[in-house]
Amino acid sequence: MWDAMSRMRVDLSNLDLPGQTKPSILPQKDAGPWSRKQGETTMKKPELDRRDFLRTAVASGAAAAGGSAPIAAAEIAHAEPPSAGAPAEPAGYAFLNLDEAAFVEALVDHMIPADEISPKGTDLGVNVYIDRALAGGWGKGERLYMQGPWKLGSPSQGYQLPLTPAQLYRAGIAATNAYCRKTHGNTFDRIAPAQREEVLVGLSTGKITFDDGLPVRVFWATLYQTVVEGMYSDPIYGGNRNKAGWAIIGFPGIIAVHRDHVAQYRDKPFPGKPLGIADMS
Repeated sequence: MWDAMSRMRVDLSNLDLPGQTKPSILPQKDAGPWSRKQGETTMKKPELDRRDFLRTAVASGAAAAGGSAPIAAAEIAHAEPPSAGAPAEPAGYAFLNLDEAAFVEALVDHMIPADEISPKGTDLGVNVYIDRALAGGWGKGERLYMQGPWKLGSPSQGYQLPLTPAQLYRAGIAATNAYCRKTHGNTFDRIAPAQREEVLVGLSTGKITFDDGLPVRVFWATLYQTVVEGMYSDPIYGGNRNKAGWAIIGFPGIIAVHRDHVAQYRDKPFPGKPLGIADMS
């Protein structure tokens, strides 16, 4: 179910960008085709065996951790109780409005359905992680240069839009819902699972385009990034609830706690449960 997600790496040189004649939520100025405004959309897609995806998604993190060996059982994903030091669940969303929250919840539950491997995305708190990220410094673009000029860059230059990540997310959700209404007669959270799958495949491959000119594949890459982070980040940030994401892939948690075990347990199951920041507080 994860094949579209495996295509998250975006080559900006291949983006299907809107022409000058299309109406755009990103008004054109003399500096180039993109200028500041709000925008965003949704996406997602499943079909590749989840175990293959999980192994791939964790590969770079495991390398950085010094090659830690897997923890024995995926049952931990369901069995581990919340940490006593875990932050309390928020009463509501800090950034997402009702329509956006419905979109994100439907998205993460479709991308991460409940099965024998893990709970569904909302039970993992992936939606909470995304909301907090959008409401925080990352969503506000605090570390992005946002002064222009806005010109298309090369793939190696990374993100080049005049939108903050939160603006991109918001506009992308609205654009995706508009496409769903036009094509399927309802918003993303209200269409059938097969239709959601079709939409997410279209977003991930760039076959869907938005009438307002928002670049679909840039939004998809951002969406995919936040879903993966919400599943595998430290639980203190709202996602990976009960460390279920870590248990699935055999990640031992805070690297400093386990660095002395790397050599001893290389290529062997690690006989312990993951430890997060709250466990060490």
